[in-house]
Amino acid sequence: MANQPSIITRDIDKIAAQTGNVYESVVVISKRARQIAVNIKEELNNKLAEFATTVDNLEEVFENREQIEISRFYERLPKPTTTGLEEFLEGKVMYRRRSDEVKPE
Repeated sequence: MANQPSIITRDIDKIAAQTGNVYESVVVISKRARQIAVNIKEELNNKLAEFATTVDNLEEVFENREQIEISRFYERLPKPTTTGLEEFLEGKVMYRRRSDEVKPE
């Protein structure tokens, strides 16, 4: 399995194309990345909560191989910013501008 480079050159014009403004696109991507990060963290915490113990004595707490594997799996996942950017470029992210919302009269 080849390692993916950690830095990939991106075409700013493609990023700006959907919104017409690169900064607006970055805001949309960052908000999507935050959603992804929250979902991943919640999922990981739920899985690790199954291993929670009520024992306060450190000598009685042992490493659980399954717990370590779960943690390693989540460490190997792509970063939320990368996933958010890919979803945005593929047109999978729905967004709206506040100025587009219907204002009460």
